[in-house]
Amino acid sequence: MLGLAAGLLCPPGSAVVRGDPAGAPGVLRATLDNGLRVVVVRNTLAPVVTTSLNYLVGSTEAPAGFPGMAHALEHMMFRGSPDLSADQLAAITAAVGGMFDASTQQRLTQYVFTVPAEDLDVALHIEAIRMRGILARPELWERERGAINQEVAQDLSSPQYVAYTKLLAAIFKGTPYAHDALGSRESFAKTTADMLRKFHETWYAPNNAVLVVVGDVEPASALGTVRRLFGDIPARPLPARPAVRLEPVSPETFELGTDLPYGLILVAFRLPGSASPDYAATRVLADVLGSRRGELYAMVADGRALDAGFSVTQLPEAGIGYAVAAFPRGADTAVLLAAVRRVLGETATSGVPADLVEVAKRREVARVEFQRDSVPGLAEAWSQAIAVDGRQSPEDEIAAVERVTPDDVNRVARSSLDPARAVVAVLRPQSSGQPVASKGFGGKEAVPLAQGGPVSLPPWAEASVNRLSVPPSTVHPVVTRLPNGLQLIVQPESISHTVRVYGHVRNNPDLETPPGQEGVDEVLDRLLSFGTTSLDRLAYLGELDRIAADASAGTDFSLEVLADQFERGVELLADNQLRPALPAAAFAIVQRQVASSVAGRLESPDYLAGRALRTALFPKGDPLLREATPATVGSLTPAAVRAYFERVFRPDLTTIVVIGAVTPERAQAVILKSFGDARAAGPPPETVLPPVPRNGPAATVVPDTSRVQDKVTLAETLGLNRSHPDYYALQLGNRVLGGSFYATRLYRDLREQAGLVYYVDSTFDVGKTRALYVVDYACDPPNVSRARALVERNLRDMQRAVVSPDELRRAKSLALKQIPLSESGAAAIAERLVFLAVRDLPLDEPVLAAHRYVELTAEQVRAAFARWVATDTLVQVTEGPTPP
Repeated sequence: MLGLAAGLLCPPGSAVVRGDPAGAPGVLRATLDNGLRVVVVRNTLAPVVTTSLNYLVGSTEAPAGFPGMAHALEHMMFRGSPDLSADQLAAITAAVGGMFDASTQQRLTQYVFTVPAEDLDVALHIEAIRMRGILARPELWERERGAINQEVAQDLSSPQYVAYTKLLAAIFKGTPYAHDALGSRESFAKTTADMLRKFHETWYAPNNAVLVVVGDVEPASALGTVRRLFGDIPARPLPARPAVRLEPVSPETFELGTDLPYGLILVAFRLPGSASPDYAATRVLADVLGSRRGELYAMVADGRALDAGFSVTQLPEAGIGYAVAAFPRGADTAVLLAAVRRVLGETATSGVPADLVEVAKRREVARVEFQRDSVPGLAEAWSQAIAVDGRQSPEDEIAAVERVTPDDVNRVARSSLDPARAVVAVLRPQSSGQPVASKGFGGKEAVPLAQGGPVSLPPWAEASVNRLSVPPSTVHPVVTRLPNGLQLIVQPESISHTVRVYGHVRNNPDLETPPGQEGVDEVLDRLLSFGTTSLDRLAYLGELDRIAADASAGTDFSLEVLADQFERGVELLADNQLRPALPAAAFAIVQRQVASSVAGRLESPDYLAGRALRTALFPKGDPLLREATPATVGSLTPAAVRAYFERVFRPDLTTIVVIGAVTPERAQAVILKSFGDARAAGPPPETVLPPVPRNGPAATVVPDTSRVQDKVTLAETLGLNRSHPDYYALQLGNRVLGGSFYATRLYRDLREQAGLVYYVDSTFDVGKTRALYVVDYACDPPNVSRARALVERNLRDMQRAVVSPDELRRAKSLALKQIPLSESGAAAIAERLVFLAVRDLPLDEPVLAAHRYVELTAEQVRAAFARWVATDTLVQVTEGPTPP
């Protein structure tokens, strides 16, 4: 394909600038004199921009004995730099919306900011300063070590994660890929601040980085800003990278217990990596094996497994692929494992269906098109293609996929799916014991609370931090109501040739399920996947595959389809949503699957913890205390399931949002054609829960032998609803407590200062008739009471004293910037519209709320917390080892 080949004479700091080689408009590339590679992609979906700075270093480059070195450095990047303190960094990131992330992989460490487009300069300033250096002081690392140790404990509390690390160790034995990037407590205990500083100096160089900028920007102007801020950072000589010398894989089988309500079988193989000529054929093979028309998923449809699929992760030199099958507690795993092995073995010897190869190729092409309707998603796609896979663009990967033939896929299957080289993991569900009432874990905490005082700002950040104007929304949907009562909301977007449909039927199984039929909603949900009255399961899936569409039916239903197949996609969605087959033969299978799943769930720690929380919060006989059992599921009949479907799935309780490359007129015509004939019978059922009184205090411990860390929930009911005037004051105050990392009180006190937790979440969940306040955190068992004490002290401070002017301004800025940031992806826009519509809120509620936030005072926030939050009635549920 002919691309742009004209060279440009560039100012100092940029050696090469050129348009996208594929000729795509709005894409500009540059390599600065210091080696920094830059890609700017214009995307005008919303007035936002995502920056993704990718350092080509990860756990592979970690020194021997220190597997988490790159991960530890990622943490320290938020502890400040010589020209930007941690307090300044936290205040600035909160002021621009608080939407940031960081991750460490085997070959990559990535830092992502999504900010209003007008704040691009701010995000780039932060990244340029952090590239120059960090404040790796011993006292800062000592505090951050506590937080990263909690992240280690969190992951080690997941048997699935532990199993994955064992698979890595077996598949990549003797190579740097044999461990992931997490690290260990033992290695972090030996890690010093000086080691982290040297690791930064060695690897965090412009000539070892790729900067991707995607959003509503002028590429040339954005590139000029990058050149100004990064151009004088000197390149550095890079050490040789550790060699990856692959050894033959030895077969291995291991078993672990799991706290999941079901078990898992994983059968893993080494596959070609992203640098292999067969990388595209490998991806197609994984798609074929994971197809719902394939033989692995057939085990779900015929009842041999609860779920099944196939996944692949590709590193440059090799990849790891694994089939997974879920089974109920007490199942014969030998039979299921033999079935999985048989499917994989037959694939290796007999090959894959040629039609599924073509389907996989069509879906890969569609996937790239869908990436365009999300600014952060598109930035992730470009970062993956360039920094991880070594391509020029995501389109390069699609070009490679389109060249794949069935023979290519079969060749990879023959060489890779070798039963003699398989590594097998079996995760068996295990009971950990029943919940135990406790006396609670209140206690005194000696750690001083962090003060939310003024933070001096660098000049380049002052305008963004101090700006409190309400940003305009770019979402202006067209709303209509069909004659049958269905509400249709259409938001045209032209950034990609795709359309997304999201729907919701107002329902509440706890109110609508007849007595003794608990679990009928779960049976119906599974039965919906068995086709329609005109198309059986495989025929229906085949029609979706033909147009590379994804659709799912239920009380929450959706469709993702290319724009030129919008009408056919809606026809298929409506056929499944309105005319499901609900076949009797499938009912018998699904009934057994749900009954066995429910049996396992009733013994799982997660369910028992949730049950303990609901029992303590809500009065006896509350609808939320109903639960399905094997007996209630076993008593169901096909007629009962059909009756539930006809009672719940009503057009007058249905909202559909259509977003994408479609006009309101066409969307209305297509939805009317496919959904307009639906009719509701009788009065609508009640779907809103009744109000509840305030709860009393309680404490429960739910044992979980799989966990090394305690997961803690503090919660209480509140006596207000969504229409109460104090709602916005509580939400604004919650942005002072949590929601933006170290700029908020709970994160500062529990993580930054004390190092007790890796995360802490604070949420007001307020509906039409009920409200909850919930705090979640996880920590070592001896620190449960210390962390709770800090939470309570923060809540009492919110009640007794007004928040500082700086904190109030940051909270308001965080709330206001959420307007453009929440519009950075088509899926996010659609989901928000559904959320607002089904709660009978104005569709422009975020803008209306922003005006309320601007007017709120610190005293109004204090008064709302004093009026509604009560630390002495918090319910505590602790899941994991019993705290001392």
